Amino acid sequence: MSRVAVVGGGLAGLSAAVSLADGGVDVTLLEARPRLGGATFSFERDGRWLDNGQHVALRCCDAYLGFLERLGVADRLPVQPRLRVPVLRPGKPPAALARNGLPAPLHLAPALLRYAPLGWRERIRALTAAAALRRLDPDDPALDERTFGDWLRDHGQSARAIASLWDLICLPTVNLPADVASLAAAAKVFRTGLLDAADAADLGIPAVPLGRLHAEPAAAALAEAGAQVRLATAVRAVRRRDDVIAVVCDDGVLEVDAAVVAVPHTTVAGLVPEGAVDAAALETLGTSPIVNIHVHYDRRVLDEPFAAVLDSPLQWLFDRTASAGVARGQLVAISLSHAVDETDRSVAELRARFLPELERLLPRAREAAVLDVAVTHEPRATFRAVPGSRRLRPGATTSVPGVYLAGAWTDTGWPATMEGAVRSGLAAARAVLDDDARRELRIAPLAAGGVR
Repeated sequence: MSRVAVVGGGLAGLSAAVSLADGGVDVTLLEARPRLGGATFSFERDGRWLDNGQHVALRCCDAYLGFLERLGVADRLPVQPRLRVPVLRPGKPPAALARNGLPAPLHLAPALLRYAPLGWRERIRALTAAAALRRLDPDDPALDERTFGDWLRDHGQSARAIASLWDLICLPTVNLPADVASLAAAAKVFRTGLLDAADAADLGIPAVPLGRLHAEPAAAALAEAGAQVRLATAVRAVRRRDDVIAVVCDDGVLEVDAAVVAVPHTTVAGLVPEGAVDAAALETLGTSPIVNIHVHYDRRVLDEPFAAVLDSPLQWLFDRTASAGVARGQLVAISLSHAVDETDRSVAELRARFLPELERLLPRAREAAVLDVAVTHEPRATFRAVPGSRRLRPGATTSVPGVYLAGAWTDTGWPATMEGAVRSGLAAARAVLDDDARRELRIAPLAAGGVR
């Protein structure tokens, strides 16, 4: 049986570890923190469970949804039967982006033609741009040489249309606005997530804290498969010695046949052997922040389970009352993507800025008492999917035999999403198993639900 170490217990590391264990590999997962989950975790505050970020999935996220099925928790992420995104604006009637029962691309046309934030001419031009976007190939290298915003303007999109329609989707999925995001990354999101299949964008929102969705069931699956999980175990280096991979930890050295290094792109170069990754390229990838503000009111102020927000610094709102275990009032989470202006702000500063915005948007918030405000800052939440970034992202294999990479920052074809993270873990596991087979190592047949 091959011995493999997986360094990092985020979604990429967990999916790699589970798939390798399903493939008959002797797996040891090493995580520096005292918990699993990586960038998707939950924490307890005064008896409530809060998520560090508001992570959602689409029906087209087949690798991620398949991972949840493998863990036996797919029912904890209910998916809309049909896409509907409420769009709120202060002092104006709500709008919505919703699909009908027609096949793609007709499934969104009526919603765009009724989309109140845009004028009639802008709505028609949006339909024309969507049709042109559907013809783009996200893997065309030329698309990664310009911004999505430039392409939109070339296709007749006004500043209002970009802010009120295209950024509504680009900002939370790419974690960059259209004027900064790579056209290739945006084309992937819009084609795969909205335009290629009618049901692709049906939204799935966790009904439980992220810890119960990812960390706990993954730990149980790994234990059942006979894998070892070592928490609070910092890895200092991954080195190759002859035919052995040495994983250097604070408490000793683990010798294995292969290692999947599933850590952020900002730290991987310091762990792997010299030359295994292009450190300069990974540094150039950069980072983009996310900030979440959790507001606990003494009463219900938001009628929708989630909503996008226009004409306000608020971006997306989520009702997390039930998942947090809140017995009184309502817990509203504000999700801020590409939060460059909020990353260094204190809780007091963010409270002073965003609570009045909630009151401006939600009339009942004006009379409600605020019981608590908590803030999670993720200053390096994702890499920056800007023009030229695709060629900076490495694949699962490296120039060092036995050392593999996983992470949403690798070349998955997706921006930094949960789908991308899981796909990277599956790709790394598949590479390990393929290389083992070529070395004629004895690998058990893949179990159902393993590497796909």
